[in-house]
Amino acid sequence: MSAFPVSPEKEAQLARRMASLGVNEADIEESFVRSGGHGGQNVNKTSTCVMLMHRPTGLQVKCQETRQQGLNRYIARRLLLDKIEERRNGFVAARRAEIERIRRQKRKRSRRAKDKMLAGKALQSGKKDLRRRVESE
Repeated sequence: MSAFPVSPEKEAQLARRMASLGVNEADIEESFVRSGGHGGQNVNKTSTCVMLMHRPTGLQVKCQETRQQGLNRYIARRLLLDKIEERRNGFVAARRAEIERIRRQKRKRSRRAKDKMLAGKALQSGKKDLRRRVESE
């Protein structure tokens, strides 16, 4: 009997991915809580929401996508492996670079850059003034 309600191929693929990332099942702390949202009485009575914590990295994942606990366990493991892979492949560095780029954009402009921008606006304003209708007196 398999541990998850998915095909044996998908379960084997998950095991291979865990092995390639060096994640042991013993490193994962699993807990179950009651879900919220759709599902009616079922979600109020059963603990179908799965929370996983990878002890070595401190990453946490919570999954309550389906009403089946077993399927949520499988999906939560996939999400956890995605997060671990993201951290290892440097996506965190890319995200930091994006934040730094936005910070540079919001940073206060230098006086020279501000003067240049205002000169461009004055030039545009002058062009618009020339487009106005001439009033006769």
